[in-house]
Amino acid sequence: MAILTKHGDLKISLDFDRFPDRHTCKGDDISPRIRIKGAEQPYLALLLEDHDAKEKPYVHWVMWNMPFRSEIPENVSKLQRPPEIEGAVQGSTTGNSIGYEGPCPPRGSTHKYEFKVYGYDTPLDLGPGATRIELLKALDGKDLQYGEAAADYSR
Repeated sequence: MAILTKHGDLKISLDFDRFPDRHTCKGDDISPRIRIKGAEQPYLALLLEDHDAKEKPYVHWVMWNMPFRSEIPENVSKLQRPPEIEGAVQGSTTGNSIGYEGPCPPRGSTHKYEFKVYGYDTPLDLGPGATRIELLKALDGKDLQYGEAAADYSR
């Protein structure tokens, strides 16, 4: 896919470099807060991917059509249309879940998890449960902004 970034980069930040247990399968498995700066586009999409997993990438979160906001709050509901973010739609993870699926690497290994955020200009015509591939296809050819942040986790 030829996704191009044509606007300035987004600045994405997390509250940690290593996932606290509350955001993982070892804890409460709640999504973390994500801060976003520099958006020039009115809509955001999010992917959380693990490229160290056997199935590459293992997709832990897919969300789109979020009206721009400077922060995605902690503990977003695992619903197709989370009430915390009006207009947002969530897709399917590799584990066939809707919403955030926290890190859960095999015991004894450390994996790097990448939060990828895209800014774009018009709502995407994707139904709830769409996959990473469907999201990227819908973003292809759009006038995009992009930013990412990463954190590690091991059990």
